[in-house]
Amino acid sequence: MSETGSPTQNLESNRAFVHISVLSRELIEGLEVRSRGRYLDATTGGGGHTGLILTAAPEVRVTAIDRDPEAIRAARSILSETVPDGCDRVQFWQGNFADYSPSEPFDGIIADLGVNSHQLDTPDRGFSFRHSAPLDMRMNPGDPLDAAEIVNTWDEKQLADLFYIYGEERFSRRIARRIVEKRPFRTTDQLANAIAASVPGKYRHGRIHPATRSFQALRIAVNGELDALDTLLEKAPGWLKPGGRVGIISFHSLEDRRVKHGFRNSPELQVLTKKPVEPQADEIARNPRARSAKLRFAMRVSE
Repeated sequence: MSETGSPTQNLESNRAFVHISVLSRELIEGLEVRSRGRYLDATTGGGGHTGLILTAAPEVRVTAIDRDPEAIRAARSILSETVPDGCDRVQFWQGNFADYSPSEPFDGIIADLGVNSHQLDTPDRGFSFRHSAPLDMRMNPGDPLDAAEIVNTWDEKQLADLFYIYGEERFSRRIARRIVEKRPFRTTDQLANAIAASVPGKYRHGRIHPATRSFQALRIAVNGELDALDTLLEKAPGWLKPGGRVGIISFHSLEDRRVKHGFRNSPELQVLTKKPVEPQADEIARNPRARSAKLRFAMRVSE
């Protein structure tokens, strides 16, 4: 797909794009990258895992996908500077990995699910309630559905179900009721404050902000994340060569359960990780956002 933006805008975007890839050591070890192998990074972000695959063995080629055009621009720029002939060995594709169709099978597939650090830390993307920003949350800014539309137009039951199912939020009904009473909402902080006012006082100063689960649910719904993951789990075995490996990093139980059962229930896959691989203490110290990451591997069985 085409990229947009002037050269100056693209350069500024690349400089600002910061994303720390998680479980990198474990991912590359488990993938067992082969010389002259062909790999798919379904969520390239800033190109961190893509670059590690390119340098893990000679003459490796990677197809790098991301929904976010800023991520594609940043990965292209970063890899051109950090990996010798990196961009010559990468085919970039901007879009939802659920919509991708490969022309030939891969030796390995990886996916690092969820939102990336750049999206969280860019206020006007609307993913975080730490900043006052428009209610957006779209990974691809060109997609039609944003968080504002859901918050301001869905009925109370739809919102309550959304927060309960995708956010595992115990106060989903109270939150939905208050949103319907107080809307319209235009900014992330307006919504976060309304959610906080919906829960009992003792929950307002807990380990996590009371809006965390509801924001997660909104983001999942805006981007159709679980449906896309289900599609990837269905298609990935057929995208692999016999003996090829697929590794998926998830960040919450809704994703991890799907990956666990998707791998286990596929007749084409052999599960390689009975328990998920989790970050070591040194990685969590460097990058606290890694603490909830879980990595699972499976291998395509011989035909």
